[in-house]
Amino acid sequence: MNRTILGLAVLGVVAAVSVGVTMVDLSSVTRSVERREPVTVSMFFGGEKSALLRNEKVRKIIEDRYKITLDATKAGSVEMVTTLPSTGKDCLWPSNMVAVELARNSGRTVLGDETIFNSPIVFYAWSDVADALTKAGAVKQRPDGFLAADVSKIGELIAGGARWQEDLGVNVYGPFKVFSTHPAKSNSGNIWSGLLATVFNDGAPPAESDMGVVLPKVTAYFEAMGHMEASSGDIFENFLKQGMGSRPIIVGYENQMVEFLGENANYAELIQDRIRVIYPEPTIFASHPLIALTSTCKRLQEALADPDLQDIAWSDHGFRTGLIGVENDPGAITGAKLPETVSLVVPMPAAAVMEDIIQAVR
Repeated sequence: MNRTILGLAVLGVVAAVSVGVTMVDLSSVTRSVERREPVTVSMFFGGEKSALLRNEKVRKIIEDRYKITLDATKAGSVEMVTTLPSTGKDCLWPSNMVAVELARNSGRTVLGDETIFNSPIVFYAWSDVADALTKAGAVKQRPDGFLAADVSKIGELIAGGARWQEDLGVNVYGPFKVFSTHPAKSNSGNIWSGLLATVFNDGAPPAESDMGVVLPKVTAYFEAMGHMEASSGDIFENFLKQGMGSRPIIVGYENQMVEFLGENANYAELIQDRIRVIYPEPTIFASHPLIALTSTCKRLQEALADPDLQDIAWSDHGFRTGLIGVENDPGAITGAKLPETVSLVVPMPAAAVMEDIIQAVR
């Protein structure tokens, strides 16, 4: 890791339960693959899964056990199901179940989808920012020791025009905001836009009939954001490298801190001192559905459901399983602490609502 990252700070893993979202036929994992012909699977994948797909243990399972050569290209979760050409792709692997409906609405031929992993959305904040938000009553410590953010109070700070220096006492210029990726390109930003829309709708996921009031507020928020990264991995890296003045608090995935500490254990003490992971209450789970555009994608689905690969995804990368019958033990993760379960979860607004938001902020 670049030495400039010393100026960073991170730590933010959160909690997420082993939530079984979709039913996967685990018996398929045990089928013999020795007689299978090698196959190439081409796909787009969300950037938050980059380290997982680089993992040599994961690659060995995919390549040796399932005879797959993976032709994988990183792309924003929203872009891959809406604007990027999918000709020649066998699979799309975004980070949002709404993306499945968006893919269909964009004319993709979706043969099926299976949720492989789940990741709760969390906030990563510098310690001074977390302390200021605690003093303002927007963040509190839970009985289990993890920090939680009252999203309605975060929304009040945003709607009230609170400023970092003048109102929160943080040495950062400008109005308070939680930074995110671009909602029309990347899933973490898209989920944050959906959660904001829910906050601006008095805590209920908005229907299309609510958007006349809600949409202008969401649009104004993102218009004031300035440059927004197109990848969740990019904003997390910039958060660490650029420091509090550039990215005081960001939206990310719980598993991103697990991966960082797994690869950079020598920064653990620094991160514990400087970075805070905050669980929004309520939060939204980012599900990771593998969307099949061709029958070839079925082979990759079986590989990703392999019990050994699922164990690696949890222990090395912090991805909670999306498969029924698979348990995640927080004790299996070294370097980072995750809550055993995550409660106070709200659903994403409907796909039609999210399409309105995407069009408005695009």
